[in-house]
Amino acid sequence: MKPRTAPAHRHRRSVSAWAPTAVLLLAMTTSCAGPGPVGGHAAAKPGAAGVGDRLFPTLGNGGYDVTHYGLTLDYTPQTNHLKGTAVITARATQDLSRFDLDLSGLRVRTATVQGSKAQFSRSGDELVVTPAKTLKNGEIFKTVVTYDGTPRTIKGDDGGLEGWIETDDGSTALGQPTGSMTWFPGNHHPSDKATFDIWVTVPRDEDGDFYDAVGNGELIAEEDKGGTMTRHWRTAEPMAGYLAHVSVGYFEMHKGRTHDRLPVYVAVDPDESADAGDVPHLVPEIVDWADGLFGPYPFSSTGAVVDHLPELGYALETQTKPYFAGAPDEALLVHELAHQWFGNSVTPRTWQDMWLSEGMATYAEWLWEEKRGGRSTDEIFEDFYDGTDDEAEGIWAFPPAAPPSGWRVSDPPVYGRGAMVVHKVRKAVGDDVFFDILRTWTRQHRHGNAGTRQFVTLCENASGKDLTELFDTWLFDKGKPSRM
Repeated sequence: MKPRTAPAHRHRRSVSAWAPTAVLLLAMTTSCAGPGPVGGHAAAKPGAAGVGDRLFPTLGNGGYDVTHYGLTLDYTPQTNHLKGTAVITARATQDLSRFDLDLSGLRVRTATVQGSKAQFSRSGDELVVTPAKTLKNGEIFKTVVTYDGTPRTIKGDDGGLEGWIETDDGSTALGQPTGSMTWFPGNHHPSDKATFDIWVTVPRDEDGDFYDAVGNGELIAEEDKGGTMTRHWRTAEPMAGYLAHVSVGYFEMHKGRTHDRLPVYVAVDPDESADAGDVPHLVPEIVDWADGLFGPYPFSSTGAVVDHLPELGYALETQTKPYFAGAPDEALLVHELAHQWFGNSVTPRTWQDMWLSEGMATYAEWLWEEKRGGRSTDEIFEDFYDGTDDEAEGIWAFPPAAPPSGWRVSDPPVYGRGAMVVHKVRKAVGDDVFFDILRTWTRQHRHGNAGTRQFVTLCENASGKDLTELFDTWLFDKGKPSRM
């Protein structure tokens, strides 16, 4: 994520300092995807409502691991009405008497598990599903939920909008950090990634023209049914729920290829086409450049969605096609495309680890500016430290790895000071080791999840140096560090 106009913008200490994180990771592993009892089944019990993330304790669910979402959506822009069927394929990670799905708003009509009718109830943003038969540990099971209504737009404590957001010609679905649960039920913590198939059916408008519908991944099929058009988008690589995306409206579609023949899909709202003319050409250029620095591009296609939603105020790294609320400048485009490696393929294990995504993506901006003949990365670092960079305001408010609340994971310390941490690592280990660390990171954790402790360990192992003081000072300690 990156704001369009102003920063909006998670080492190693002693074992005791790491203990809360270790306990959290153990709880998440047990509740989300860990092995069940060995040698027989323990008594079935409900899956946990939430995975215990420090910043969003009730987000996500325990007892199962989702492997695939099949979402069939029927959307009418004129009335902002959504009708959906979610087919959720998952593996039980315990003997499971019931389980929760995250769902905010919308009316649930039916629910089945393994083809049999299931009981369900609602409690806040939790949809509690009780299958007709206990699910055994390790069992692959399929849940089907039908639902409809007017999807919610969420306004966070920071004033930002997410969820299902109406535009001047349709709508867009943006999920960071919790908005994805406004348009489909699921396990919406980033630690549970899955593949997606999304079918979006839209009607004709008053002039008889079909609305466009753009989603993650590749366009598999289009079916003209006379009065409606259905488009099928597929994401074959695992994706966190907050990165799932659908935009409905009017778009000019630009198709191309990168140097490595990777398909490029760029959708541009006609109101932004004059200012976004370079985007279809810049996307493959940036991806090819980043491929050389960060390792092979991790997905089957790339692109962008340039919408017209000026009041939104931010862009989002929706997987394979970052979303922009208006025509982006080069730095913003670089930032969101860099997230395809850092954040989308290698996804934070917890929301507290978000600095690994935003700091890396911000540092990619610094590298791009240097490549384009602007300031060097050393000069940008100094401008952030001195407060003369436009995005330096507020970067010392809290340590990057310790946002004080969930709604502050997009605040300046996570971005600007996060990038400063990355630069300090580079200066400490040297360029050859540094870029080897980045490529190793994206290779080892490709399509998975990783956290701060793993990054610190990789940096120290790759460099053969004790970097405790560096990470303590720049990543964990409060206040502005003295120069070192």
